Amino acid sequence: MATMKAIDIKDGKGPIENLFINDKTPRPKPTHAQALIKVKAFGLNRMDLLQREGLYPVPPHATKIMGVEFSGVIEDLASESESGFKKGDKVFGLAYGGGYAEYIAVSTHMLIHKPDELSWEECAAIPEVWITAIQAMYLIGGFEPGKSILWHAGASSVSIAGQQLSVGNGASAVYATARSDDKCDFCVKKLGATAAYNTTKEKWDDAVLKATDGKGVDIIIDYIGPEAFEGNLNAAARDGHIVNLATLSGTKLPAGANPDFGAFVRKRLRYEGSSLRSRDEHYQGRLRDTLVETALPKFKDGTFEAHIEKVYDWKDIQDAHRQIAANKTMGKLICVIPDN
Repeated sequence: MATMKAIDIKDGKGPIENLFINDKTPRPKPTHAQALIKVKAFGLNRMDLLQREGLYPVPPHATKIMGVEFSGVIEDLASESESGFKKGDKVFGLAYGGGYAEYIAVSTHMLIHKPDELSWEECAAIPEVWITAIQAMYLIGGFEPGKSILWHAGASSVSIAGQQLSVGNGASAVYATARSDDKCDFCVKKLGATAAYNTTKEKWDDAVLKATDGKGVDIIIDYIGPEAFEGNLNAAARDGHIVNLATLSGTKLPAGANPDFGAFVRKRLRYEGSSLRSRDEHYQGRLRDTLVETALPKFKDGTFEAHIEKVYDWKDIQDAHRQIAANKTMGKLICVIPDN
């Protein structure tokens, strides 16, 4: 059996110190519509931390190897693969898992040709966060030019992508929240947000209502969960959509919370949760096509940017996980796999 190197976890799950490079990992074989990719770079996501700790439900058909976004070169193709790809093509894409490895087998329906204008690292920073932002903003949030939108955790990778998409595709106003002045300044000065609010210093929902003359915002993209729930109901506009993608503040309303549930009826609100990794290949393929149509041309001309906080050699995967766990990044963390 052919083997490869891959990031593994001692005992199957555990702390950062359990991460190591296993040089006896079985190399995957492409089947059906898959391609075998020699990985050049892969992106880190918060879900990787949860998966390492055994707290993230991996799809039943997915490999246990972490990593859902990558860039690399096609080494082999299965018989049912898309006709637009061939051996030797430089690509990047989204997978259900397996990116933390020298090789990954992934559906060609989730591959995108690498533009010459972008580096391996930049391409590895795009798929998960930009497709998640597109899903939340368009498919669930119902975004159209002229609508206003707010992105919580404004310096997180998905919100960095989302603010650029919102500004670049005709939002009437783009708001963000963060937990430091530096992150708020980043949202406004680097990403083009209309305003950003430091949630440790002000009641952000009241600030949003003041900025919108009491109307509120049409779409709110939320990862915070319970701590933002009351504010989301307050800050949402009539017929507003609140899209919840994570619950970073836990799963229970905090003590003393007093959400106005009457807002659901009074404002005709829609509150909807979603995830990306659990979606089927057809759904993810639609999102890939939307990314290619709405965002890729703007990456090529420099309008959009894959903001990267730091690039690591993959042998330093423990340090990379420590940095993302510290929650102080303003952009993606990327690992590269040097050529042997």
